[in-house]
Amino acid sequence: MSTLVDSAPGYRARHTLPLRVEAVRQLKRRRTLVMAGVLAALPLILIAAFAIGGTPDGGENGRITLIDTATASGANFAATCLFVSAGFLLVVPVALFHGDTVASEANWSSLRYLLAAPVPRTRLLWSKLAVALGFSAAAMVLLPLVALAAGTAAYGWGPLKLPTGGSLAAGDTVSRLALVVAFIFLSQLVTAGLAFWLSTKTDAPLGAVGGAVGLTIIGNVLDAVTALGSWRDVLPAHWQFAWIDALQPQPEWNGMVKGAAVSVTYALVLFALAFRNFSRKDIVS
Repeated sequence: MSTLVDSAPGYRARHTLPLRVEAVRQLKRRRTLVMAGVLAALPLILIAAFAIGGTPDGGENGRITLIDTATASGANFAATCLFVSAGFLLVVPVALFHGDTVASEANWSSLRYLLAAPVPRTRLLWSKLAVALGFSAAAMVLLPLVALAAGTAAYGWGPLKLPTGGSLAAGDTVSRLALVVAFIFLSQLVTAGLAFWLSTKTDAPLGAVGGAVGLTIIGNVLDAVTALGSWRDVLPAHWQFAWIDALQPQPEWNGMVKGAAVSVTYALVLFALAFRNFSRKDIVS
C-alpha cells in the first residue's frame, strides 16, 4: 500500500467506490425495479381480493385476527400487508440485494477490475453491504407506505383496531407501524448475513440468493417442531412475529428485544465471516 501511495499522490482508499456510485449502479438494475414493482403491487392485489371476495367475516369461533381487521382502516390494512408478507415476501428482497451484490460481479468477471481500480477489498465489501442494507430497508418501508396510502384511499383513515380488542388512536398508529417495520428489518438481518456470506463464497448469484432463502425456510420449519422445546429460542424464526406485541394498547417489549438480539448476533457473525472469507479469497473472475 505504501508503494501505491508513493506512486499515486492523493490516493485515499476511503474515497474509492463512493456509496452513491454503488447505489446508482444497483438502483438501475432490472431486479431492483422488478422487486420494487412487486412490493408496490401487493397492497393493490389485496384490495382487489377483498373487493372480489368480500370483507373478512370476523374470524373463526369468534376469534379476531389481524387479517380480520384488514378493512377497518388504512392503518389496519398496512399492518395486514406486513403480516402476510413478513414470513416470506420480505425475505426475498433482502436475500436478493445481499446475495446478488458480490456474486454478480464475479459472475460478470468485473470483480477483479474493481479491485484493480484499485478499490481495497474491505472498502469494496463495506460499500456493497451498506448499499444492500439501505435497499433492504427501503423495501421494508415501501410496502407499508404504499399499503397505508392505498388502504386509506380504499377504507379511510382511522384508529388502528386491535385484534385483542380496543384500538389505538389514529395519531399513534404511524409510530407503532414504524416500530413494526424496524423490528422486521432487524429480524431479516439473519437472511441478509446468510446471503452476503454466501455471495462471497460463490460466483453464482442465484446460488447465494437461493441458499439464503432456503436456509431461512429451514429455520421456519425447525421452529415449527415443538419437540425442540426451548431450543427454538435460539432460532431467529421463533421471534419473527414478535412485532405483534407492538400492536397492543401497551407494547410488550420482551419478545421483540430477545428477537432483535438473536437476529443481530447471528448477523454480526455472518458478516464477519463474509469479510474474513473475501479478504482471503483468490479473485479470478
